[in-house]
Amino acid sequence: MIIVTTSTLQVPIEICATFAFALSGLIAGARKRMDAFGVFVITGVAAFGGGTLRDVLLDRRPFFWVEHANWIWLMLFLCLFAMVFMRNRHIQLTERAIQLPDALGLGLYASLGTQIALELHLPVIICALMGVMTAVFGGVLRDIFCNEIPKAFNDHQPYAVIAFAGSLLVVTLNGLNFSQWICVFVPAGLISLLRILAIYLKWRLPSWQIESNR
Repeated sequence: MIIVTTSTLQVPIEICATFAFALSGLIAGARKRMDAFGVFVITGVAAFGGGTLRDVLLDRRPFFWVEHANWIWLMLFLCLFAMVFMRNRHIQLTERAIQLPDALGLGLYASLGTQIALELHLPVIICALMGVMTAVFGGVLRDIFCNEIPKAFNDHQPYAVIAFAGSLLVVTLNGLNFSQWICVFVPAGLISLLRILAIYLKWRLPSWQIESNR
C-alpha cells in the first residue's frame, strides 16, 4: 500500500499551481504591454509570491523555488514561447483569460499552504490564514507590480473568502482523519469550482458603505 503524504504531494501540486499562477501573471504582463523582462518579473511574482510569503512566515528554508530552481528556467522558456505564440496567433488577452488559471492556482495553493501549516501543529486559524496567504498574495503582488489596486481587495468577488472557507475544510478533513490526498485535492477542487462559479454567475460581496460628511 502506498502512503500519500504532504511531502509526496507537495511537488506535483506546487508545479501545477505555480504554472497556473505563472500563466495568469504572464497574461497580466502582456496585457500591460510590458517588455520581455517585465513580463518575466510579473510571471515570477505571480507564481512564487504567495508561497514565498508562506515560507518566510513559517521560517521554512530553502524557499520552494530555490529548492526547485529548474522551475525558474521552465518559467523563462514559458514566457519566451508564450510571447512568440501569442504574437503570431494574435490572441485576445481578456480579463477572464487571467481569472481561469488563477482559479486553479487558488484552489491548489490554498489547500497545500494549509496542509503544510497543519504539519507544523499550528493553531487552526493560523493554518487557514497560511492557506489564504499562499493562494492570494501572488495575485496581490502581480496586480501591485502592474500598478493596479489588487483585485482581491476591491472587485467585491468572493476570492479570499472562498480560499479561507476551503482552508477550513482542509483542517476539518484532517481532523476527521481522512487521507492526506483527500484533505488536499477535495478542498482544492471545491475552491477552484466556487471561484469559477463566482466569475460566471457574478457573485458579489457587500461593499463597505460610508456616508460622506456634509
